[in-house]
Amino acid sequence: MEKLKLLLLAFFFGLSINTWAQKVEVSGVVLDEKGIPLPAANILEKGTTNTVTTDFDGKFKFLASNKYAILIVSFIGFEDQTLKLDGSKTNYSIKLLPNTMNLEQVVVVGYGKGSRKNLTTAVSSVKADDLNNGVIADVGQLLQGKVAGLNVSSSGDPTKAASVVLRGASTLNSSQGPFYVVDGIPGVDISVIAPEDIVTIDVLKDAAATAIYGNRAANGVIMVTTKRGSKENTQISYSNYFGFEKVSNQLDLMNADQLRSFLEKNNMSFAPENDKGADTNWQDAILRPGYANSQSHNLSMSGGGEHGNYFGSISYIDKEGVLQGNNFSRVIAHLAVEQLAFDDHLKIGVNVTNSNSLYNNVPQRNVVLQQSINHLPVSPVTNPDGSYFENFNQTGYFNPVAMINHADDDTKTNNFVGSLTTELKLPWGFTYNLNFSYQQLNSLHGEYYDSYYQQYNSGNFYTNPDPPLVKTLMNFGVNGSALRNSYQNTNTIVESFLTWDKTLGNHKIKAVGGYSWQQDVLGDGFQATNTNFPVDNISYNNLALGNYGSVSGYKVDFGDSRAYQKKRLISYFGRLNYNYKDKYLLQGSIRKDGGSVFGTNNQWGYFPSVGGAWRIDKEGFMADQKIFTDLKLRASWGKTGNSSGFNAYTAQFISGSLGTFYYNGQQVGAYGPVQAANPDLNWEVTTTGNIGVDFTVLKGILSGSVDVYNKKTSGMIYSYSVNPVLVPVGSIVANGGDMTNKGVEIALNSTPIKTKNFSWSTSLNYSNNKNEITKLTNPYFIGGDSIRRVQPDGGGQTGSTLQILKEGKPLGQFFTLQYAGKNDQGVSQYVAKDGSLTTNPQIGVDYHYAGSAQPKFLMGWNNNFTYKKFDLNIFFRGVFGNKIFNATRADLFRPSTAMSSNILVDAGNESPNDLNAYKYSTRFIEDGSYIRLDNMTLGYDFGSVGKYIKKLRIYETVNNLFVITKYTGIDPEVEQGGTAPGVDSNNFYPKTRTFLFGLNVIF
Repeated sequence: MEKLKLLLLAFFFGLSINTWAQKVEVSGVVLDEKGIPLPAANILEKGTTNTVTTDFDGKFKFLASNKYAILIVSFIGFEDQTLKLDGSKTNYSIKLLPNTMNLEQVVVVGYGKGSRKNLTTAVSSVKADDLNNGVIADVGQLLQGKVAGLNVSSSGDPTKAASVVLRGASTLNSSQGPFYVVDGIPGVDISVIAPEDIVTIDVLKDAAATAIYGNRAANGVIMVTTKRGSKENTQISYSNYFGFEKVSNQLDLMNADQLRSFLEKNNMSFAPENDKGADTNWQDAILRPGYANSQSHNLSMSGGGEHGNYFGSISYIDKEGVLQGNNFSRVIAHLAVEQLAFDDHLKIGVNVTNSNSLYNNVPQRNVVLQQSINHLPVSPVTNPDGSYFENFNQTGYFNPVAMINHADDDTKTNNFVGSLTTELKLPWGFTYNLNFSYQQLNSLHGEYYDSYYQQYNSGNFYTNPDPPLVKTLMNFGVNGSALRNSYQNTNTIVESFLTWDKTLGNHKIKAVGGYSWQQDVLGDGFQATNTNFPVDNISYNNLALGNYGSVSGYKVDFGDSRAYQKKRLISYFGRLNYNYKDKYLLQGSIRKDGGSVFGTNNQWGYFPSVGGAWRIDKEGFMADQKIFTDLKLRASWGKTGNSSGFNAYTAQFISGSLGTFYYNGQQVGAYGPVQAANPDLNWEVTTTGNIGVDFTVLKGILSGSVDVYNKKTSGMIYSYSVNPVLVPVGSIVANGGDMTNKGVEIALNSTPIKTKNFSWSTSLNYSNNKNEITKLTNPYFIGGDSIRRVQPDGGGQTGSTLQILKEGKPLGQFFTLQYAGKNDQGVSQYVAKDGSLTTNPQIGVDYHYAGSAQPKFLMGWNNNFTYKKFDLNIFFRGVFGNKIFNATRADLFRPSTAMSSNILVDAGNESPNDLNAYKYSTRFIEDGSYIRLDNMTLGYDFGSVGKYIKKLRIYETVNNLFVITKYTGIDPEVEQGGTAPGVDSNNFYPKTRTFLFGLNVIF
């Protein structure tokens, strides 16, 4: 009997093993609570690494190890669901319920994270899928038009980063861009970030959000979070695109026949040395033939286990500029590893990124652009013998194609960022973090102007810099001129902070306190120049072959004597968040910063902030209403500072070379003060008040936020002219001005349509900002309350300025002659200071205020459509109410010089006898408003393809499809950053229209 029992037991045990060991295929669909399919939902067999994702229709097929296996179904924003196979059923319909905790979006803030619903501050977040598509390697362009209050302007030059201004300019010095924090590392150069590696970008706007970064946060803070590995999702991803670019618009200049007819009509003629019977479009002549090509590739691997994760990627981008010889390429390698230890109480992270970039610049780019529009169409690019056409008898007349092909201008950079982070979970809700980061930027730059360029020395070759800089005379030596420099910047940061996160009944407390130490070493390197080379083909690669000593008057340029700088910043910071019943929220923070860049009397500053929020939807009286599912009122106030945009030794007395003087029969070097000390130089302080409302209505169909802010900067740092009796050098860098920015921001998000096969989601952001300089004086300043500036210095415009810094006016205020039409002799006349009309206006005297370059409001409108496996994104961007000074148009409106320089077609009705027609005046101030179809992307998602491909998507993108504007220049997107916004000055790098084809694959 016992043997029989054993035999039966063995039989059933074997049967059981056979039953469990038999694999079974199951299929089904994963739906949300409304029955809408969830694509890319994850199905994992418990206890194994066996996993699969759903296709675009939410469907899946899964080979389970046995018919009683347990499956875990997950999707971001929904509760995980455990499904136990019943042994007989092979098809399942699985519905996931929303996870209210996950739906509360996590926002990255300084030294921590928080739930968006419980924020007391103004923060805008952009997910990776919502960033701009295109041939983009710059974070600023990724965000263009996506965030209310963020004004981003970019040119077509692939080697130039976009200008980014948040809530209006806060300073008169050059530092107006936001402070970037990448994965918790403050002050990272954003060129190290591959766009494909970004998860989210959080833009901290008000002082209550940014004050934790103290003196670096006056212009706002942008937090970038990059990808990390996950144990639930081991994968290999690859994405690429190929793009083709073409100039989208050009100036309407006269061709040879039009210009010849104009001259004949006005009894004028070309100089014989210029008129070679050609019909040259010089704007086309400097362009790359055909299309400018671009490509990008990104390969990443990620995964992990129970106690750690990893993410690694390598990215490559290559982008040709539309101008000849212009190219940009970059390789970025990124590795992030996190490891848990000691029962997961300790987390150690290593994050390493290296970015290697090559910039092939257009030699003397701005002069090339200027010459391409000034050159006569009757002049050829080359002579019959193949040499370049030149007319050196005409001052300032140089062949732009020859300039490109007889020079080199290249920059190589290597940017390394490494960080080591440790996070230790302690008892009673405490967490301790110790972070170390190191950044090193190496730059190697070379320029070579071959022996061809020495012909330009007699022709008054001036630079053509971006405003507000003024032109300078160039000399190219003899037999070739070379410049070479190599500089290194390093940044070392150690930060330590303790966080306490505790819930006591209805009370939630989160506090953080810490210490930060930072040291920057800038401009550690050298520069040298040489001339008189035996051959041209070595370019800038061997300065030793030159022989400057035999060239009379040549002086070696050893670079900026103040290039080397060493800064140190020591800080203490703390923040306290209090939450009562998720209903009443309070936050306070303070940072104490000590900086070596300021005067000995003012090296420490305090930056406090406070914020509060009331979640009205949590109140009892809101329980029965059906309109709001989320309603929160916010208010905040705080102070931030600015410690960038000026030299590390700005507050110190510096002596330097003052030329030479004759003594005892020889010239002796003279040395003396070149910079005045200012022991009272203090922080620029920006105080911001913000009131905001966050809401969700109609059961989530519409959500959004409205913010009203008032931002005031006091003690603006600027170089003021002073009485040389008081300060021997005649100028001093001091605190002396105030500036305000007041505005409104609105962000709306909606999903009006969502069905099984079709959905439409849309988002709209709107912002208005009013900028005003409210004070422009200090105890030493001798210039009154205004400073005239921005001097393009076009032909016949010597001394003319376009803008003014003035109390009561905005930055970018135009101040110029007021055009009053033509008198009865057909001569342009202007309104004099006393209101009378004059044909002989006085520069600086008969000037009038003439509008501002500051936009009245900005707009971005994003639309996402899906139909089955197709997706379509359409994004519009607009800027409204700003003025542009079209100095380019003015300089091409000179009919009296049409025999030696080209003019615009619509200048054809002007009389050559009107020698006032071209004067910088309100005649050339135009409305800069525009609406641009910035991006349109059509994609198709194949979902899972075969055994190894989890997801495959292909797409096509068109950038800058069209622009609607009244502006007559090449493009209305003229520089909005810096201290001379809105000036189009003969150096606009053409915008392009891009066609892009790409794919994304997940294995």
